[in-house]
Amino acid sequence: MTSNTILLILLSIGVAFGLSFYQYLYKVKNKSKLILFLAFLRFASVFLILLLLINPIISKKTFETVKTPLPIIVDNSESIHFLKQDSTARLLSGKLMANSELAAKYDVQLYSFDDDFYSGIPLDFKGKQSNIHKAAQNLKQLYRNQSFPVVLLSDGNQTIGEDYVYSFQQNTSVYPLVLGDTTSFLDLKVNQLNVNKYAFLKNKFPVEVFLQYNGNKNVNASFSIQQGNTTIHKQNVFFSASKKSQQISVLLNADKVGVHTYKAVISSAENEKNKYNNVKNFAVEVIDQRSEIALISAINHPDLGALKRAIESNQQRKVTIIKPKDISQLQNYNVLILYQPNAEFKSVLDQNSKLKINTWTITGNATDFNLLNQYQDQAQLRMSGQKEEYSADFNSQFNAFALDNIGFEQFPPLENPFGTIVLKGNTTTLLQSRIRNIKTDSPLLLFAESANGRNAFLFGENIWKWRVESHLRTKSFEQFDIFANKIIQYLASNAAKKSLIVSNESFYNSGETIEISAQYFNKNFEFDENARLTIHLKNKKTNETKIFDFLKGNAEYKVNIEGLSAGNYSFTVKENNSKTSYTSSFEVLDFEIEKQFVNPDVPRLKQVASNTNGVVYYPHQVDKLIDFLLKNETYLPVQKAITTKSPLLDWVWILLFLAILFAAEWFIRKYNGLL
Repeated sequence: MTSNTILLILLSIGVAFGLSFYQYLYKVKNKSKLILFLAFLRFASVFLILLLLINPIISKKTFETVKTPLPIIVDNSESIHFLKQDSTARLLSGKLMANSELAAKYDVQLYSFDDDFYSGIPLDFKGKQSNIHKAAQNLKQLYRNQSFPVVLLSDGNQTIGEDYVYSFQQNTSVYPLVLGDTTSFLDLKVNQLNVNKYAFLKNKFPVEVFLQYNGNKNVNASFSIQQGNTTIHKQNVFFSASKKSQQISVLLNADKVGVHTYKAVISSAENEKNKYNNVKNFAVEVIDQRSEIALISAINHPDLGALKRAIESNQQRKVTIIKPKDISQLQNYNVLILYQPNAEFKSVLDQNSKLKINTWTITGNATDFNLLNQYQDQAQLRMSGQKEEYSADFNSQFNAFALDNIGFEQFPPLENPFGTIVLKGNTTTLLQSRIRNIKTDSPLLLFAESANGRNAFLFGENIWKWRVESHLRTKSFEQFDIFANKIIQYLASNAAKKSLIVSNESFYNSGETIEISAQYFNKNFEFDENARLTIHLKNKKTNETKIFDFLKGNAEYKVNIEGLSAGNYSFTVKENNSKTSYTSSFEVLDFEIEKQFVNPDVPRLKQVASNTNGVVYYPHQVDKLIDFLLKNETYLPVQKAITTKSPLLDWVWILLFLAILFAAEWFIRKYNGLL
């Protein structure tokens, strides 16, 4: 308190004493004990009132001992159990936590980690991944701007996350306790396998395999790739003390559509401690992207051959030139090219009005435009009997698909009857028509999209001249063929919008989190943020069923599924309000990354200890580690003085005591007839 406050308190004592003396003792002859007690009550009451008016600040000093944090983080992944170190990890962590001398010097806390970081969770060693980097980052957040030691009980084998060697902060010293047998064992391993998830039917797909050897003697081994009980590739490999790894590249045939599971296997006559890492499963989904295209024409024309050769330059396309009267089943085709439709096309158009197969209509001088107007509503075609030549102008704003201008303006003009074209519906123009140097309002190449599908219109014949001109300019048909195939690719895609769209992979590795996302659209094809999506998951072998709810994210719904064992699963996603559903399946491959290790990664643990001025210890040296931590003078408890200041008005009991004083004085005076 300041000197002014002390003077005011002394003055308050004097005022309170003078007032009580004047009221009870001045000119009073009989100074009985009752009068003296009432005078005291009045003195105390007045003094407390004046003291509250002064409201002095009361300071209080306390002392607190702050201990240095000592986090003990334990690897809770499956690799610890697989290396038979789970009981050792429990014993060591329990010994560190139970040491009373450590508890007296440090604030000892036990943490664990697998693919995440935990506090206070019992050790079960069932984690599917190891992320030491994440543990280091969490310690940074928990103990910011503090210098402290860390005891890391781990085998040092990290399977996910950034390199942990440089993850611990500079003011942290890491003391790894190595879990696992450091004895070097002979081991053959399929270390890494690279393969695309998808392959095209009738093609070959590459598989790249990296084999690793741990040992010093010469070893002959056999490497094979198996599909079911069939070996589809086999070769001998050799390892030695100087040849520890080999890279193998294999081309496999994609003969059948669907998801195909394979095994890469390395084997030898040697006795290995860990044979689980001798096998690695992988899968490839073979997709049939071969499009069957019907080029329907009632007349013979050079355009037919030019289109067939251009489209079939892509090996995934097959074009069949056929007359309208010879075609029976349109559903065998993915895209229809209607070349100059006339009266003979009526049966074809009738069939397609029900099947809704995407079409590319090419008109010319032999086209029946009245028939076309009856079977399509994207454009109203009003043509005369006069022939006209139309040149092309490229529309740079076209965005239905990506396409470069290959010099359309310099191509020879196409022939088509003169007339007007009135566009209707959702249409996009790629090429605008031009008569010599006069631009028209009519399109030359038009694309239309609706809920029923996609359609393209080319208003002019003699497109074969464009292919020839492109070759003359570039010495190759490639540019024109790409242009034709872009149109076919656009038409071969399904344009129909679905209300429920689900995205998932065809296969996953066991142990990894399976993420399935979905989007649900209302009748206006707007994202519905109030949808209720659930997934019903079924194991095809055991018939075990699980149900999960989707969580709404940014313009999509997601569900994460963990803990699925290897096998085939079918699932159904349902929107519970509209009862809309989607059914599919996936396969979980047998691959547990935590079982790939034979020894702890001592070099990396030594490196992280060296980077943080720590020391590596082994389980039999735990007492030495405890003794080092106890004698380390760097980490000593710090005593802090804590001063708290509070105004007197905050002391509620003073107000209560003041009320008691006034009440006591009033009752005593009343009882003794002094009022």
